[in-house]
Amino acid sequence: MEHYPVVIIGAGPAGLTAAYELVKQGFKPLVLEASDKVGGIARTEVYKDYRFDIGGHRFFTKVGEVNQIWQEILKDDFIKVPRLSRIYYQDKFFDYPLSFKNTLANLGLINSALILWSYLKSKISAMIARPEPQTFEEWVTHCFGERLYKTFFKTYTEKVWGIPCNKIQAEWAKQRIKGMSLKAAVINLLFGKSNAKSLIKEFDYPILGPGMMWERCQEIVDSKGGEVRLHSKVIRIFREGQRIKKIIARCDGELTEITGEHFISSMPITLLLERLDPAPPEAVLQAARSLSYRDFLIVSLIVDAPDLFPDNWIYIHSPEVQVGRIQNFKNWSPKMVPDASKSCLGMEYFCSEGDKLWNLSDTELLDLANSELVQLGLVKASAIEDGTVIRQKKAYPVYDRDYHQHLDVIQGYLKTFENLQTVGRNGMHRYNNQDHSMLTAILAAKNIMGEKHDLWDVNTERSYHEEFTQEEWKKRKEEQSLGV
Repeated sequence: MEHYPVVIIGAGPAGLTAAYELVKQGFKPLVLEASDKVGGIARTEVYKDYRFDIGGHRFFTKVGEVNQIWQEILKDDFIKVPRLSRIYYQDKFFDYPLSFKNTLANLGLINSALILWSYLKSKISAMIARPEPQTFEEWVTHCFGERLYKTFFKTYTEKVWGIPCNKIQAEWAKQRIKGMSLKAAVINLLFGKSNAKSLIKEFDYPILGPGMMWERCQEIVDSKGGEVRLHSKVIRIFREGQRIKKIIARCDGELTEITGEHFISSMPITLLLERLDPAPPEAVLQAARSLSYRDFLIVSLIVDAPDLFPDNWIYIHSPEVQVGRIQNFKNWSPKMVPDASKSCLGMEYFCSEGDKLWNLSDTELLDLANSELVQLGLVKASAIEDGTVIRQKKAYPVYDRDYHQHLDVIQGYLKTFENLQTVGRNGMHRYNNQDHSMLTAILAAKNIMGEKHDLWDVNTERSYHEEFTQEEWKKRKEEQSLGV
């Protein structure tokens, strides 16, 4: 039997951040990671010296504690990357966020006028009766009008989640597209001024991809007396009352019994509850079974062309293809591509484990990605030289209509534990950005050192990482003054 002061499950950004903060204070934690590399969804995969970012990870934050950690770990290995992402629809590129002038030029006067009229109708309807939007469809239609919703939001969102927009919580829309304003775009076009928030123009990025950050963090944790153990899958978590006593992990094929004083988990919250022994109450298990995830595939294609498009990534809103987003890895960092005369694109397909798309063979997926890239008119078939497939389970916690009530049940149960904290995107079943996941881990480490923070309060009122309202900035400053 092994014993550690702190046992951390998962070596993604949240788990490794907790370990990093603890070793700086003299703790020697054990981090257990089921896969063969650290970083979780923020890892870097490599194929024939081409490097792939799983989904695209910008290192930008308004949380000072997080930025300090990034700078401490990577120092001079960050590069500044100009940010550009656009929407690709009907063989044209549209600004993201949408700009009225660009939309007018691409769609034409008649379609643009119909979009504007639809927007005005939605505002008139809201003045007469304005019930609080409950679904993604209601929220976007209320903000932008039905025609713009159907043109630019419906297809892409249903690709991502695999469910109709009227079954997705409005909370998702509020979090992800809060800063976009058709009204502000029109005012800016007509009068030359606008109060609209704009997205960041550049961000930091590790020169060899995001996994570089977490590989370096692993080295630091190990060098300071902690241990990051790969190929170590947690299969049972034993509790006595409301205290975790020990876990059983399969480490390199051998069953290992591990005890600890404190436990931090970033594994999917559904798996955590399944593996508790004795089992949680049936109502909690039922709530866990009712939560769902969205998985995705990246088909990375090597293209014989030095420059394809200037974007870091593009959103594919065209309904005739299944691909949802295309990453251009060379535009994240030139070092991601070993041959300057070539490019590498990541064709991202959103799916669910076990569905038709997920079950396609790698050869079939490569054929699909090749054909869709050519169909979109972005690359000639003769230029595609090679490719590989990367599968990512449980990439996104799904915000369906009922997820909140199920999560409330689970949250209430987990709060009763004396020595267990859950952190990160999967550990809290929240679509947290990397910096928010890290913030939960920082606070978890502080709790072990004697402070008292409610991790479930992190990110509940905070908007998407690029845009903060005045109220949210005020709240953040108040938190900082209290030592959060």
